[in-house]
Amino acid sequence: MSDTAMYPVLRWVDLTHDHSTPELMRRFSDYHCRLVPAESIGDGCGVDMLCLHYDQPDSRSLNLALELKRLAPSVPITMFTVQHSEELAVWAMRARIWEYLVLPLEPAELARYRTCLEQLCQLRRQGCHQRVDHRPTLPDSIRLAAPSLKYQRLAPALRHIEAHYRDNIEQKELAELCEMTPSRFSRLFKESLGLGYVDYIQHKRMEFAKQRLLNSQMPITSIGYAAGFRDPSYFARAFKQFTGCTPSEYRDSCQPATRRAIGELDHATRRDDEQPSANPGLPFAV
Repeated sequence: MSDTAMYPVLRWVDLTHDHSTPELMRRFSDYHCRLVPAESIGDGCGVDMLCLHYDQPDSRSLNLALELKRLAPSVPITMFTVQHSEELAVWAMRARIWEYLVLPLEPAELARYRTCLEQLCQLRRQGCHQRVDHRPTLPDSIRLAAPSLKYQRLAPALRHIEAHYRDNIEQKELAELCEMTPSRFSRLFKESLGLGYVDYIQHKRMEFAKQRLLNSQMPITSIGYAAGFRDPSYFARAFKQFTGCTPSEYRDSCQPATRRAIGELDHATRRDDEQPSANPGLPFAV
């Protein structure tokens, strides 16, 4: 955007223990950025994005995100976090966080986010009053510090696994996607990711099952089937081998902080559904 008046207006809330938000803000120094205390957000008038910077999210700081959504329902929120888990990413998606980003940001990810943010800013400046739905991108469970040539060669297989890990996937199928022999694919996969493709798929299934156990009341047998296990007994044994406890024990031992945060989310969601927006004239109700 050539006109500086069109650049996004960002308000940053530092929720880190080492107060490192100013360092992160420097990556957006060409935008209109200001570090503010959470209590000064108000209704968010004139703000394009609330940026919440976490290092280790806890129940208090996650509940703060919900409270800010209540105070400024028209302003989207970006959540920057150092500590990442699939449960946290799913929580952000359910809480309707506009964007969820894991630090440190790779250049390509930073460029993608900036493009989306500038497009959002343009629409706001044009007075567009339509609702904008933007699903945060859920990061991979396994993040590499720097993409390698080997990893890039496995990209077709990894994308296929991401889309079909709950189905039956043959090694030959994955090798053909990468234009390799099965033996070459198997060796390269383990060299690049540190575990075989079977264990990688099992890991994806278990993370899916853990998320369902944590965030739903689905019967354990149904969760096993949904995760790709056709034998409930095998699912229970594999889950215990993977986590050290049975599925029911895992569900019962969910951390109280996570339960409280999810409870707050459910309460806030019901409240939002039952009450009209406090600012119906503002665009981009999130």
